[in-house]
Amino acid sequence: MTPYRDINDEEWQRVTPLLPELRPRSELRGRPLANTRSVLNGVLWVMYSGATWSAMPRKYPSYQTCHRRFKAWHESGVLKRVMDELFGEAASELCGMMETRMRIHVSPEEKAARAEALPVVPARPALYGQAGSQPALPSVFGIAGSFKRAA
Repeated sequence: MTPYRDINDEEWQRVTPLLPELRPRSELRGRPLANTRSVLNGVLWVMYSGATWSAMPRKYPSYQTCHRRFKAWHESGVLKRVMDELFGEAASELCGMMETRMRIHVSPEEKAARAEALPVVPARPALYGQAGSQPALPSVFGIAGSFKRAA
């Protein structure tokens, strides 16, 4: 693949209709919303580079903002449409790589079902002493019992 670059004006015009409009805040409190184009460039940088979110260059909005919008766009299918518009066939490769890196949150019911499906492995014997007991600490430094204060 070619080296990453931020999207140009022509590409931005093509993908703008695909991105959901952010609702304006009813109160003018807190930080202003980050520029959607720079957030998209940050998301694309992470996807293209394979780096962690926290390694994003400072020219993009905070990695927390970019990650939050990435998750929302991914879950709604917007990101897939944007990637298809920008990269064509290479989009599926980039999306696939990103999906393998994503943490999948599993419900308690799914965890229980997975645990039941796992094979039973016999427990290992304790490394120190008997099972369930505290490990015996060797008296390597000659420290046994209580400490005495120096006078």
